Amino acid sequence: MRLLPLAPGRLRRGSPRHLPSCSPALLLLVLGGCLGVFGVAAGTRRPNVVLLLTDDQDEVLGGMAFSEYSTTNCQTGLQGEELRQEHLRTYLAPSRTPLKKTKALIGEMGMTFSSAYVPSALCCPSRASILTGKYPHNHHVVNNTLEGNCSSKSWQKIQEPNTFPAILRSMCGYQTFFAGKYLNEYGAPDAGGLEHVPLGWSYWYALEKNSKYYNYTLSINGKARKHGENYSVDYLTDVLANVSLDFLDYKSNFEPFFMMIATPAPHSPWTAAPQYQKAFQNVFAPRNKNFNIHGTNKHWLIRQAKTPMTNSSIQFLDNAFRKRWQTLLSVDDLVEKLVKRLEFTGELNNTYIFYTSDNGYHTGQFSLPIDKRQLYEFDIKVPLLVRGPGIKPNQTSKMLVANIDLGPTILDIAGYDLNKTQMDGMSLLPILRGASNLTWRSDVLVEYQGEGRNVTDPTCPSLSPGVSQCFPDCVCEDAYNNTYACVRTMSALWNLQYCEFDDQEVFVEVYNLTADPDQITNIAKTIDPELLGKMNYRLMMLQSCSGPTCRTPGVFDPGYRFDPRLMFSNRGSVRTRRFSKHLL
Repeated sequence: MRLLPLAPGRLRRGSPRHLPSCSPALLLLVLGGCLGVFGVAAGTRRPNVVLLLTDDQDEVLGGMAFSEYSTTNCQTGLQGEELRQEHLRTYLAPSRTPLKKTKALIGEMGMTFSSAYVPSALCCPSRASILTGKYPHNHHVVNNTLEGNCSSKSWQKIQEPNTFPAILRSMCGYQTFFAGKYLNEYGAPDAGGLEHVPLGWSYWYALEKNSKYYNYTLSINGKARKHGENYSVDYLTDVLANVSLDFLDYKSNFEPFFMMIATPAPHSPWTAAPQYQKAFQNVFAPRNKNFNIHGTNKHWLIRQAKTPMTNSSIQFLDNAFRKRWQTLLSVDDLVEKLVKRLEFTGELNNTYIFYTSDNGYHTGQFSLPIDKRQLYEFDIKVPLLVRGPGIKPNQTSKMLVANIDLGPTILDIAGYDLNKTQMDGMSLLPILRGASNLTWRSDVLVEYQGEGRNVTDPTCPSLSPGVSQCFPDCVCEDAYNNTYACVRTMSALWNLQYCEFDDQEVFVEVYNLTADPDQITNIAKTIDPELLGKMNYRLMMLQSCSGPTCRTPGVFDPGYRFDPRLMFSNRGSVRTRRFSKHLL
């Protein structure tokens, strides 16, 4: 049974959140600011856009599932590099990967970005960056709580009116459809409850709070609808697929549309559909070089992880990895249904489809069991696949991109003048269309404000207050001073990450990812001091940037200008920009 929009039956054109249908000629008069490069020629319509967003899907550890670690490897007794090489040789046929259809229907029909990053490795700050096109220090969402500005009244008042869907709706005349997980605190009573429908959405099917697969509540245009645990009508990924197909069946044919579909998968509790619960029985978390090793020369939070991990911890994370893949099989089905329906309705050739995730994930790296939040590639790097008009098939781009670029890109597709926004990101449209001699960025900012509890964890009395996300063996994934900012740099000569922590040490981590892709060796104490100083200065610049100043030349760009005098305080010590504990 499908969940139809609003009420049983078709979409109501009289809904207060539905823009009345109008002719292309009328749109020319009303929406002149959104014509851009596409224009509105007779018999044509601006492109449609679909954004598919998964939850906690990594790229580094096989999130797009290009390889599999099998039980054979676990039983060989191989160790170290020998084991890793055996792992890398163990590839499966494409038919056994969880996102085979997604890769074929989006990636192979368009462009795959191999260097796509998030500005914060946590759900709510990252999703806020997607919606606003801004770094966290500009949208002020710092964690997954109301106090951290996640779907708070302040967010609703200041940021929601300026999200790219709001601009698409109010300035460009797009029908806008949302289905799935919005922000982690959406629906909280102190933030308007489920009655709150953010500005800019014509059709709204939002999950209350965090990801679930059964026994959840949806806000359907501001009205609550509870779901139980009957797979045929309640499994959330399938419900999202069905309401999306219904939208395509009943939408207006006179206006272009934007769809954002945000699945719970592969977020915990990792509940797979019944038909997929026995899939990937021989799959284990990848045993790469940084798996189950001590994080030597890293921030204290990484060093506190117990190495080697206990057998029970390894079994737990292997099971989690397997279940995550199982949940992605339903996402793969959703993508196939959506593409087929767009093709059936004649919309596919005029539709851009983006597929990405809000952050990465780790399973045993540096002996941290499972989570995100850390500064390393496995947590900040995500898949990004795009197909659409003017994009040649089977392309891979190595350009450094971030999810703050999605909003500007989609507005550019709609023809909106990006100079009218305050977004920090850049439009990917020139890359997607194969522009030559393109000047592009060489660095992005990554920032995170750590969270901790004010009391000692009763299960781990040996730990002081200030930590959080602790496992039964007293390994904690977060803390108050797990607060950091990084410059992630990629240029012709350098593949570098420079990070500073806001703690008493002002701890620094630096990695040369060309020589050390697994980020095992912190070279902060051995790298050229002059380069270290330049990276420190660049980090300060990015942490205070806004709009165009976030797109200035990086340290290795020809146009970069460095004034070392700005680095030093009156005492002559390196001046670092400290994080505010009260950003709101």
